[in-house]
Amino acid sequence: MSRTTRRNGPSFSLIEADTPVGIVAHVEGKTVGWCSVAPRETYRRLSRQQDDSETGVWSIVCFYVPRALRGGGLAAALFDAAINHAFPKGASTIEAYPIDQASPSYSFMGFRDMFVARGFRETGVAGSRRHVMRLER
Repeated sequence: MSRTTRRNGPSFSLIEADTPVGIVAHVEGKTVGWCSVAPRETYRRLSRQQDDSETGVWSIVCFYVPRALRGGGLAAALFDAAINHAFPKGASTIEAYPIDQASPSYSFMGFRDMFVARGFRETGVAGSRRHVMRLER
């Protein structure tokens, strides 16, 4: 269990229930980053336009890459792994909520250009800074 996981918190409850909550990256046997990717219903409501009657929608909601490893492609590798994880597990659509590179906050949600480069299309906004983007297969 990582330092950030509390045994009595909601994340631990999801893990105990075998609910997928994300993927981790390892370098030389050490966990160095993660991406939260799971069925959308795993999370609280993520945008006002969300249609809860949809099925097969998975969400990518955040990334963590240590400052010392940023710029080396780890976030991109995690992102690709998240996509390659979600579709075989039953996702028909992956939804994400990235920001523009110049935005002053929410960078842990990823940057819009990274999603566009992988074929995600914008379907709306969530709040004033986040784009709602989707990839369908």
